[in-house]
Amino acid sequence: MFFNSIEFAVFLPIVFLLYWFVVNGTIKSQNVLLLIASYIFYGWWDWRFLGLIILSSIIDYKIGLSIHSTNDQSKRKKLLYLSLFVNLGFLGFFKYYNFFIDSFSQAFSFFGQDINPDRLSIILPVGISFYTFQTLSYTIDVYRRKLEPSKDIVAFFTFVSFFPQLVAGPIERATNLLPQFFRKRNFNYLTAVDGIQQILWGFFKKIVIADNCAEYVAIIFNNHTDYSGSTLVLGAVLFAFQIYGDFSGYSDIAIGTSKLFGFKLKQNFAFPYFSRDIAEFWRRWHISLSTWFRDYLYIPLGGSKGSLNKKIRNIFIIFIVSGFWHGANWTFIIWGALNAIYFLPLLVFKLNRKNIDFESNSFIPSLADFLKISITFILTCFAWIFFRADSVEHAFSFINHIFNETLFQIPQIIPKKLLILILIFNCIEWLGKKEEYAIYSMISWKNRFVKYSVYFALILFIISFGFFGENQFIYFQF
Repeated sequence: MFFNSIEFAVFLPIVFLLYWFVVNGTIKSQNVLLLIASYIFYGWWDWRFLGLIILSSIIDYKIGLSIHSTNDQSKRKKLLYLSLFVNLGFLGFFKYYNFFIDSFSQAFSFFGQDINPDRLSIILPVGISFYTFQTLSYTIDVYRRKLEPSKDIVAFFTFVSFFPQLVAGPIERATNLLPQFFRKRNFNYLTAVDGIQQILWGFFKKIVIADNCAEYVAIIFNNHTDYSGSTLVLGAVLFAFQIYGDFSGYSDIAIGTSKLFGFKLKQNFAFPYFSRDIAEFWRRWHISLSTWFRDYLYIPLGGSKGSLNKKIRNIFIIFIVSGFWHGANWTFIIWGALNAIYFLPLLVFKLNRKNIDFESNSFIPSLADFLKISITFILTCFAWIFFRADSVEHAFSFINHIFNETLFQIPQIIPKKLLILILIFNCIEWLGKKEEYAIYSMISWKNRFVKYSVYFALILFIISFGFFGENQFIYFQF
C-alpha cells in the first residue's frame, strides 16, 4: 500500500479511529491493532511475503531471549552470528542473487570462458533492506547488553512491522522505538496536529516536487544522447530534487503518521542540500542509515582510530557497503566509492567535523557558505548520475555527453513552473533549516491567520501542481 494512494487515504483514518476510540483501553489492545494494521498494510502489496517478515520476527525474537539468558560468550556469539546469517541470508538471496550470478558469469567471460548459470525470477520484497537492518540492530544491541530483550511477542512483532516506517524507513533502533510499545499512549491534540502538518509537508515534497521532477528526469536520462550538455546538467539537478523530495517526503509522512498514534521517530533528513562539505551532507542525508553503518560497521572496524591507511580503508568500506545496500548494481557501488573519494580530503586534513550546525537564521547565506554549499551540491549531483543511471555504461555515456561544446548552451528543456516551485521550496527549507521539518516554524506561530494561510497555500499548491499518478516511492525498490 502506497502513502500516495486512495487505499491509504481510507486505511489511515479507519486505523486512527479504531486505535483511539475503540481499543484505547490497554497498551496490549493498541499493539494488537497496530500489528494487524501493519500486516494488512504490508500484505496489500503481496500477501505472500508476510511469511518472510513473520519468520524474521520469530527468529530474532527467539535469538534475543536466548542471547540474554546465557553468560557463555561463545554461545552468545554463535547466536548473534545465526541472526546475522539468517537475516543477511534472506536479504542476499532476494536482493543480490542474480547480481552475483551475473557478475560471476561476466568475470569468466573476461577470461574467454562463457558460462550461463541459471538466473531466478526473484521478486524483491518491499522494505526488506529496512526491516532487516532494524531487527539486526535489536539482536546486536541485546548482544552488547545495551538493551533488554522483549518478552512481549506482540510488542516485538509490531516493532518490526510498524506500518508507518516499514517499507522505507526511517530505520529505527530498538533502543528508541521498542520501549514506546510498552508505554501508555494517550491522545494528544497538539501532537496529532503536528503529525498532520508534517504529513502535509511530506506530500508536498513528494507530489509537487519529486513527481514533477521525475517526469523530466525520465525524459532526459532515457534519451540523453538527444540533448545538449546543459540539458543533461539540468536533468542531474532535477534528479537531485526528485530523490530528495521523494525520500525525505516519505520520511515526513512516516514520522507524521507515527505521531498520530503517539510514537516519536527520529529525524531522517536535516536539509542535506545546505551542507557545506560532504561529511556534513552525510550527517544530514538518510540519517538513520548513515548512523546505522557508523555504529554497527564503521566503529567496530576501528572508526577514525589507528593509522591513516586504516581510516581510509574504513571510509571506503562503509561507503561502498552503503552503496551496495541501495541495490544490486555496480552503479550504486561506484556511487558509494565516489562519495568516499569526496570524503577523503576532509579526513586527511581533519576537517570532517568542521561544519556541524547552521549558525545563521538569515534569509540569505553568507558568500563563503553559499560557495561551499554550491560546491557540495555540484559534487552530490555528479554522484547522483551513477545512482540514477541504468548501468555503468549509461552513466559514463551520460557524463560524456555533458562535457562537450553544448554544455554552455541554453538547455533544450526549461520547465519554468517547476524551477519556480523548486526555488520556493528551497527558500522555505532555508528559513526552516533549524526545525524538524521546514514549515514547523511557520505553523507554530500563535497567529492563526499565518498558520491557516500556510495550510491553504500548501493544499492549493498540491491541488494545482501535484502529480496524482500514484508514483511509487524511489526507495521502495531498496
